[in-house]
Amino acid sequence: MEAPHSPAPDDVAAPADNPAAPATPASPDARDARDARDASVTLTLTVGSPERMTELGLRLAALLRPGDLVMLTGELGAGKTTLTRGLGEGLGVRGAVTSPTFVIARVHPSLTGGPALVHVDAYRLGGGLDEMEDLDLDVSLPDSVVVVEWGDGKVEELSEDRLHVVIDRVVGGTDPAPAEEDDRRTVTLTGLGARWADADLASLAR
Repeated sequence: MEAPHSPAPDDVAAPADNPAAPATPASPDARDARDARDASVTLTLTVGSPERMTELGLRLAALLRPGDLVMLTGELGAGKTTLTRGLGEGLGVRGAVTSPTFVIARVHPSLTGGPALVHVDAYRLGGGLDEMEDLDLDVSLPDSVVVVEWGDGKVEELSEDRLHVVIDRVVGGTDPAPAEEDDRRTVTLTGLGARWADADLASLAR
């Protein structure tokens, strides 16, 4: 039988009734940083018309700052570009905001000294982040507000902190919706990461 031996100097002996040594607890600062990184805040709104969607973009623009990544998800015609048009108006950028489908990305410089708006249609970005970086945009992404349509699973690596906006058509009851309700949308905004942990998304509902 092999003789018992003492643990080496760097070993930590586990208690006899617990063969696995307890993990060293994370420091409070490390836990706070991790919790902030993984934090999320969500707001759901009902928007009644394209005009109201533009107004939501205007209000949302007031919360944005350079380096922000906004991901827009919704079917064709849901209102992604309409929301972005409001963002552009609120940010005070140059040029009409239209769907970037045929150019993949369009840069709208600021007219007010604020961040530029980079409007991206990622539908045809098969390479995701790598292909986005190859677009050779004449702008610094960290100094801009980047809005990406169809970006799910493609551009999340641009930033751990991002705002994900999902736009759904309102479906209600068994009766056909009245004509004035055809344009209703449910908009769900989810802020991910420390950047959005203390952002006042609730102000968008006021």
